[in-house]
Amino acid sequence: MGQKLKIAGWVSLGVVAGALTTVSLQTVARGVMSPMPLEEIQQLSAVFGLIKTDYVEPADDKKLITDAISGMVSGLDPHSQYFDKKSFREFQEGTSGKFVGVGIEITQEDGLIRIVSPIEGSPADLAGLKTNDLITKIDDTAVKGLSLNDAVKRMRGEPNTKVVLTILRKDESRSFPVTITRTEIKTQSVKAKMIEPGYGWVRVSQFQERTVDDFVRKVDDLYKQDPNLKGLVLDLRNDPGGLLDAAVAISAAFLQPNVTVVTTDGQLAESKAIFRASPEFYARRGSDPIKSLPAAIKNIPLVVLVNEGSASASEIVSGALQDHKRATIMGAQTFGKGSVQTVRPLGPDTGIKLTTARYYTPSGKSIQAKGIVPDIMVDESAEGDLFAALRTREADLEKHLSSGQGPEVKDEAREKAREAALKRLDEESKKPASERRPPEFGSDKDFQLQQALHQLKGEPVQVSQTKTERPAEKKDEEKTSASDKPAESNTDDTKLPPATEPKK
Repeated sequence: MGQKLKIAGWVSLGVVAGALTTVSLQTVARGVMSPMPLEEIQQLSAVFGLIKTDYVEPADDKKLITDAISGMVSGLDPHSQYFDKKSFREFQEGTSGKFVGVGIEITQEDGLIRIVSPIEGSPADLAGLKTNDLITKIDDTAVKGLSLNDAVKRMRGEPNTKVVLTILRKDESRSFPVTITRTEIKTQSVKAKMIEPGYGWVRVSQFQERTVDDFVRKVDDLYKQDPNLKGLVLDLRNDPGGLLDAAVAISAAFLQPNVTVVTTDGQLAESKAIFRASPEFYARRGSDPIKSLPAAIKNIPLVVLVNEGSASASEIVSGALQDHKRATIMGAQTFGKGSVQTVRPLGPDTGIKLTTARYYTPSGKSIQAKGIVPDIMVDESAEGDLFAALRTREADLEKHLSSGQGPEVKDEAREKAREAALKRLDEESKKPASERRPPEFGSDKDFQLQQALHQLKGEPVQVSQTKTERPAEKKDEEKTSASDKPAESNTDDTKLPPATEPKK
């Protein structure tokens, strides 16, 4: 056994050394060479050998190594990630706004799947599925007990394959099966409509490859309906972010040419960047996608709605418009995801998403673990914020990256608010599901949207009596300012390696 362990140890050391040599060479190439921790490398090799010889059943070499890589990367912060073949493909689908499925937006309700909305023109839409329909079975599998992710995976699949959904339509008191043929779905990340004559609403739910083109088309439609728009609401609530160039483009649509939108700072020279409201920072195909927008959009009165679910790219947009005093930011303090992730290839179909920089608003404020503080705090309902204190934010995540502008301060007021929200949640859970459902964004019952409309009209706004800014971090003498980031580059927030970048 001793000889076997020794051989396994040498083999594992060779495997690990080979991998680390590659990393070491890359490290040298990037000009940040540091001594390798030999004792820890020996321990890693020893653990690999012990697992190979002593574990209860044979362990696969490749799985051990990929699990080690995954653990090493995920241990850095909540947003760094190792991509195997499957997760890399899913990541690409998320940023491209394309996937193969039936074409519905869904949520979970009482253990079933509720259809929030069928995507226009999708197989689900053509099959007659409606908002608030409940899915009880996917093929022969009962939905009850499935997680939302499991349900999504079962509805997705290969193009031109069929899936049978059993639908419960409460308002018609009937249940029926629907056979749907899967196809490639292009998600719509932008919605728009006239709230009332003279005032428009544009919602961006995620920043994807098609977002800017969709945004331009929707805004053009609003101006066709009313060439003399008096005000616009840009709704970024619950927008988790996405591609940096899309965020820069949406910001540039409202800002004057060439002003700073966001800056980044990290170890690498390419991470020290300034992104401006100029086509070179967002035009993917050479032409300027926002050039066709009406000139009036640069000066139209603008309100931006944000909440605790607004993160990353949506924080870049709201921060830029706020710093340049181009818009009034209303709602709740945002999530605070102010870090840049760059995808580095490890092979033809695997890679890592690595946090490479922090985001800073044009005035030099770090977004990370802080977020954007609205100009006007507005509750989510006329009765106040019901459960906002229970929503997870960047600062709540384990191993989250700090802002880099001083130590964090514990938010004691939020802890008390959480306790009150938990009690209320317990009371609300006893009510029927229809009474617990929050108003849809953009509807006439959307309280925050109504307050945004009041702001545009110069009417009184019902300001929150309970919301407060999260405690500011204590400043230290090493605060980074915008002037510390000189170099300009055009790096995406979730940049894909050239070989695997989705087709445009």
